[in-house]
Amino acid sequence: MINKIDNIQTDSEIHMKKCIKNFKTNINNIHIGRISPNILNNIRVDYYGISTPLSQVANAIVEDSRTLAITVFDHQLIKSTEKAIFMSDLELIPISYGNTIRVTLPALTEERRHTLIKMVRTEAEKSKIAVRSVRRIANDKTKILLKNKEINEDEEHFFQNEIQKLTNIWIKEIDIILSEKESELMKF
Repeated sequence: MINKIDNIQTDSEIHMKKCIKNFKTNINNIHIGRISPNILNNIRVDYYGISTPLSQVANAIVEDSRTLAITVFDHQLIKSTEKAIFMSDLELIPISYGNTIRVTLPALTEERRHTLIKMVRTEAEKSKIAVRSVRRIANDKTKILLKNKEINEDEEHFFQNEIQKLTNIWIKEIDIILSEKESELMKF
């Protein structure tokens, strides 16, 4: 019985850590004045009817602090690659020259900063929802253990409190990361 509860708690913590890792990855793709090929990580291109990561159909390099050069491996994919970049929420405007697509980072105006902060806050809220979902799943599992009389009500209550403490820790971590990213966006 205790092993099952420990396993649930360990699994919950692992999943919550993954939520934090995904959050960090997603907000690192939100650029603040210097461009990186990593901002293209979440862009998917229609590759003959299959949604494929951009990194598998093209190579992106930094030309200067505000420009990326993207070399598409198959020249027939240039239009769909341009479209995928344009349709992303990154507000990038691709311009093609032969097999190369150049993407210039838009100027970081006050309005753009606020837009980026909204994007970061949206990602933070998604991550908080994911952490709370892990908590709900763990609580559901303990209710099943209680129903099957593998644990008593006191153990269930104790375990739910422990999961809530874990949830609070990771929600606080998201808030700290969010605050750091917001101040980074406003300073730059």
